[in-house]
Amino acid sequence: MKKKSHSIFAVLALALVIAAAIVVFALIRKYTPSKEHEDLTTYYHLTNSDEVAIVLNNEVTSSKARVIDGHIYIDYDFVHDNLNSRFYWDNNENILLYATTQNLISAQAEQTSYMVTKSSADYGRKIVTINSDTAYIDLDFVKEYSDFKYKHVKDPHRIIITSQWGKYQTATAKRNASLRVRGGIKSPILKEVSSKEEVTVIEQGDNWDKVMTDDGIIGYMQKRMLSSVKEKTRKSDFTPDTFAHIKKDYNICMAWHQVTNQSANNAVSSVLANTRGINVLSPTWFYLNDNNGGIMSLCSQDYVNYCHQQGIEVWGLVSNLENQDVDDTSVFSLTSSRDNLVNNLVAEAIKYDLDGINLDFELLPAEAADGYLEFIRELSIKCENNDLVLSVDNYVPAAYNAYYDREEQAVFADYIVVMAYDEHYNGSEEGSVASIGFVEQGIKDTLEEVPAEQVILGVPFYTRVWELTPVAEGTDAEISEEDALRGYSISSEAVSMSEVDSRVAANGVNLEWLEDCGQYYAEYQYDGKTYKIWVEDQKSIGEKLNVMKENHLAGASFWKLGYEKNTIWDTIAEAMQQ
Repeated sequence: MKKKSHSIFAVLALALVIAAAIVVFALIRKYTPSKEHEDLTTYYHLTNSDEVAIVLNNEVTSSKARVIDGHIYIDYDFVHDNLNSRFYWDNNENILLYATTQNLISAQAEQTSYMVTKSSADYGRKIVTINSDTAYIDLDFVKEYSDFKYKHVKDPHRIIITSQWGKYQTATAKRNASLRVRGGIKSPILKEVSSKEEVTVIEQGDNWDKVMTDDGIIGYMQKRMLSSVKEKTRKSDFTPDTFAHIKKDYNICMAWHQVTNQSANNAVSSVLANTRGINVLSPTWFYLNDNNGGIMSLCSQDYVNYCHQQGIEVWGLVSNLENQDVDDTSVFSLTSSRDNLVNNLVAEAIKYDLDGINLDFELLPAEAADGYLEFIRELSIKCENNDLVLSVDNYVPAAYNAYYDREEQAVFADYIVVMAYDEHYNGSEEGSVASIGFVEQGIKDTLEEVPAEQVILGVPFYTRVWELTPVAEGTDAEISEEDALRGYSISSEAVSMSEVDSRVAANGVNLEWLEDCGQYYAEYQYDGKTYKIWVEDQKSIGEKLNVMKENHLAGASFWKLGYEKNTIWDTIAEAMQQ
């Protein structure tokens, strides 16, 4: 029995020793840092020897640059979206464009020479090269016109780009330490950081800090291995273009004159006869007429001469709404078409001694946005060279039209006109064309993008008369589900101020002032239908012009001549003098 007891004790003792050894081994394993190293090619997701990882502002991006003949080339989309959106790539005609304050830089793909307006220059190597339908631009060429710095590191290839300036934090390694993929000693090592090596602190944690080394490796270091964090400042040494604008030293009082044929030009004296204070007239003279940049022109020299005799400038309006067969995206995307459009407009302006050009391109699809902005840039250069004022009409800012990019427009155009109307439009629910709140918000939002001295407030002379027709039960007429739920259908027409007065008088309506709309309101019944009118008159126009004055805008413009009452001009003239 004694032997058996000793054997049991021996087995138990051995088991305890083994268990203790396992625990010790586990503890050693748990607290011993991993010495596994992460392959940097894998870390940067590089698959080819000519690929270059891009680290932008302390973040490894998914985009890749390329090494070509020892130089870094970066794809156009990355340049446009992250470094300089003013570069424009025409992938149909394979040409890169960049507009400066005075010149248009253009470079054909695979060429070493490029154009500065009409002068040729040699870059010494290809500026743009195409690979698998992707345009790659020489990074040094991009940097000439852009506000960033970069560093190229090899083995593997990566570039570290900085385009954000201001305060940032650094720390110094107390002694040699490991930079790991993630926080934790078991995470693979990216790099051994040397003692006293400085790193950029991206994010501080409880035990591990996220940092970036000078050669663009981002990972985690133990906080205890870093000395105290210091704050430093990055400064840009880039000198941006200074863009000049043609500005008037008086409040602009502009009116749009709708001209649909040559004979309508003869009415210029009569439409101006009862006005006061107009110093700019914008006749609707031009419109896109084909996909090659051709225009229809209704210019009249007699019209211009008459206006000039009255001390009134003429800014010819160009629109995209008349010829529905024209593809706006095609016109603005093709450099040759855009160039034709610019030259055609400027040629007409010079021929007829115009003072400016007013752009009214509406309902543009999002895919036309970049081309449209490039058109404004290119047109602005030739306008400035010929002393022509360039103004651009815009909707009030909203999410659906953000791609119009008023901020970029304002860099090149002299004036941005805010069409502060069509709050409610034909096809919408009934309501005001331009309530005071709508106007105020539209100007407030515009001023976040455009300096006040460049903003012209667009004011409506027209009013919509809304007709609400009850939906009869059991009718065979085809009605929409929305009309059925409402119980009536809605239609509207735009009418002049005088026409509103006539309808209000004919129906014996008492007008009600709506403080929240800044307008009088009329409602009446006729022939079983309900009519609603949010009235534009002297008082409502005066409210809108107060917005112009309070925000120190460049002036106002009115759509359209002929729809106003003569007495409105007293209100306008008084507002323009203050």
